[in-house]
Amino acid sequence: MKLLLTSAGIKNPSIHAALVDLIGKPIAEATALLIPTASYGHPMVSPEGPWRFISGQESRTPMAELGWKSLGVLELTALPSLDRERWVGWVEEADVLLVNGGDALYLCHWMRESGLADLLPSLQDKVWVGLSAGSMVMTPRIGDDFVQWQPPSGGDSTLAVVDFAIFPHVDHPDLPENTMAEAERWAAGIGIPAYAIDDDTAIRVVDGGVDVVSEGSWRELA
Repeated sequence: MKLLLTSAGIKNPSIHAALVDLIGKPIAEATALLIPTASYGHPMVSPEGPWRFISGQESRTPMAELGWKSLGVLELTALPSLDRERWVGWVEEADVLLVNGGDALYLCHWMRESGLADLLPSLQDKVWVGLSAGSMVMTPRIGDDFVQWQPPSGGDSTLAVVDFAIFPHVDHPDLPENTMAEAERWAAGIGIPAYAIDDDTAIRVVDGGVDVVSEGSWRELA
């Protein structure tokens, strides 16, 4: 897959241009599936959060609002009750998966339980756009600081599609604890390469190559 791992969605023209480049055509010609699942696992998210994400009413973290040719919803908690053949085609036919924020471990759990995680290696032509937890789920681990929902197996491990960790929302006005100094402390204990990114930054991953797209602040942390 081609990955665009954001802190807060398609927040500025640079990230928007990176998304269009990854898709290879205008957004108005592209189809997308919205995955709201992570929202339900985080204690700070109300029922309004998934609705705003799906309906394109969340200007602070734009994803659905971009003028897609078509949008659908893929709720991962529903997939185990369906025949695999019913939903796999939906994923294969979409150009882009738009993955909401919330709780990364809850999202990881349902990606595995639903079978979507197993499907990822076959989706070479798809673009995964993560928002906060939707980005962090692709890393090897999130660190104890970000553990809220507890997976049955414990721990903080996620999918390890990439080999680095992400500390999102640096210097966010509503998250005073998310300072760059705190990100450095987190990175020192996580044991793998990491990036600290603010809401105007995204990490692009294509064929193993990694680059940062930013109109804000970020830091690569050893």
